[in-house]
Amino acid sequence: MATKSSSRKDTRGAGNAGRVQMIRTQNGLPDDARQEMVRLLNERLADAFDLFSQTKQAHWNVKGPQFFQLHELYDDLAAQLLAHVDLIAERATAMGGAATGTARMAAQATHIDEFPEGFVGSKESVQLLVDRYARVTNAMREAIDQAEQAEDMATSDLFITVTQELDKALWFLESHIQENG
Repeated sequence: MATKSSSRKDTRGAGNAGRVQMIRTQNGLPDDARQEMVRLLNERLADAFDLFSQTKQAHWNVKGPQFFQLHELYDDLAAQLLAHVDLIAERATAMGGAATGTARMAAQATHIDEFPEGFVGSKESVQLLVDRYARVTNAMREAIDQAEQAEDMATSDLFITVTQELDKALWFLESHIQENG
């Protein structure tokens, strides 16, 4: 049963952009570190959720000679991303923060470009996803360093795990457009 002190909300931060809704927890990290990690987790959550939706967009609309192979690959990559989205959101809530994980929230906070509407050719779809996966993967790498600076090794470890999987996905994607030599 929650005590009064464990359910008190903390909304530190400047303005709406810096505000992170928090609840007290016995997590052990200093409040300012938890606040910063929840903000960081929600930034990466927005990118991961947007990347998931863009990968599904490519899955549904890819056309061309590699249709079946890419259709299946994109579906597998999207499923992996959805698992990462859940891990990131749950870490934010475990830190005493609220996850900001709706499609509209992600659209407002994402750092990646929108995927084109309509049909996309095989090679073009791969290149579009390569660009987006690279951007998100590099943002995750930066998040690893930020979590380590905040001495939150658990969040750093989460970002390392996600980055390893994104690196593998990027490898799979790039292999479709790279030439030997």
